Amino acid sequence: MDLLWLGIMLLAGMVIGYFAKQMLTSRAIRLAQQKAEALLNDAKKEAKDVVLDSKDKALQIIEEAKQEEKLRRQQLNDLEDRVSKRESLFDKKILEIEESKQKIEHANRQLVKTREEITKIKEEQLAKLEKIAGLNQEEAKEILLKNTEVRIKDDLLNRIRKLENESSEELEARARDILSSVIERCAAPHTVETTTTAVTLPNDEMKGRIIGREGRNIKTIEQLTGVEIIIDDTPGSILISAFNPVRRQLAKRALEHLMADGRIHPGRIEETVAQSKKELALDIKRAGEEAAYQTGVVGLDNKLIQILGRLKYRTSYGQNQLQHAMEVSYLSGLLASELKADVTVCKKGGLLHDIGKALDHEIQGAHPDIGYDLMKKFGLPEEVAYMSVAHHEDKPRTLEGVIVKIADAISGSRPGARRDSLEEYIQRLTELEDTAKSFAGVDKAYAIQAGREIRVFVSPEQIDDFAAEKLAQDIAHKIENELKYPGEIRVTVIREKRTIEYAR
Repeated sequence: MDLLWLGIMLLAGMVIGYFAKQMLTSRAIRLAQQKAEALLNDAKKEAKDVVLDSKDKALQIIEEAKQEEKLRRQQLNDLEDRVSKRESLFDKKILEIEESKQKIEHANRQLVKTREEITKIKEEQLAKLEKIAGLNQEEAKEILLKNTEVRIKDDLLNRIRKLENESSEELEARARDILSSVIERCAAPHTVETTTTAVTLPNDEMKGRIIGREGRNIKTIEQLTGVEIIIDDTPGSILISAFNPVRRQLAKRALEHLMADGRIHPGRIEETVAQSKKELALDIKRAGEEAAYQTGVVGLDNKLIQILGRLKYRTSYGQNQLQHAMEVSYLSGLLASELKADVTVCKKGGLLHDIGKALDHEIQGAHPDIGYDLMKKFGLPEEVAYMSVAHHEDKPRTLEGVIVKIADAISGSRPGARRDSLEEYIQRLTELEDTAKSFAGVDKAYAIQAGREIRVFVSPEQIDDFAAEKLAQDIAHKIENELKYPGEIRVTVIREKRTIEYAR
């Protein structure tokens, strides 16, 4: 019985559970449907709002596009109007140009016609004048020019002299200031030598020892050094003669060492000459280094410095060439600083401008060309190598070349710098006077102030004032081209007429 009730209760519970589950499931389905409907309604509403917003934006974009299109059309219309106006303006201008062209052509035709009429009238007038005067046009022109020339000749000469004096005085004053300032700041000593060198002996007995048995000692010395030893009756000295100054210095050093040592024989002479050559090479190199250091020139090859040092034993007109080169370097640098030129080029070019003289005894050619080739060989720039040639040119092509030429003239022409023999001095003055006398119309010519000035007296009947001016220039040019002289020479042409009458 209990089992029956238990079964009935279990079945009743299952039925009740089934219906309860059905009711819960129906309720859940109903809630889900309601939620789905609510979501669907919300989605429809949002979709409707989006569609409305899209329509509004589309309408706005369409409106903006219409406005832009309207603006573009307005701009195109304005542009078309401007183009139309310009075309009409251009057409108007073209018409005006055509009218102007026609007017100009008409005026040109009228001008040509008028010119022909004027030429015809002028020819008729000239013909009448020639008939009246009895002269043709060329003859009348010649007479007029001669009369005008005679009338204004004196005025023209006076004006030329006045302008030349004013400009030359101003330039001379400026140049004098610069040169005096430069020269005052530079002073260099000079050693004067000739082609012979004197060697002092401790006693006259030494002459015999230098000659040696049958002259073998003196022959050995002369053969090894390439000099000539002159032994005469002069007490306490002998002379070494050679055109090459380096050889003279070598022989002098060797003799001094031999006399100090006391052993004089051919074997010892060979050793001493070899030793003297080494000492002389070192001395030459030191001299070149010292010159470069004193002038502030850097960047020179060692071999070039050694060649420069050889100028220590080279002279020109009695002027030591190494000291001359240093002085030209000093002066060139100072002048370059005053004239705003390249100081480095001027100083280096001034120091090396005569470098060719160190080798002109050994190499064929003039020393300017030798110096130019030498500097190019050692890699110096063209503007520096050109200084070797520039200081011998009449008109150097660079400012630095002019400066080195001036510095060279200052160094060579200052008092005491150079020395001429009496024969050379007389020959130079004679050549100077003969050059001036070679011109037609010259009566007398005198070289004065040690050849620094030549005064030329001319015949007033053959040379007038204008021709005297030209004669002075011609004489100066001939002296420059044909004569060799240090510094500059002043040419003064004097024209005077004296009339003498006696009252009796």
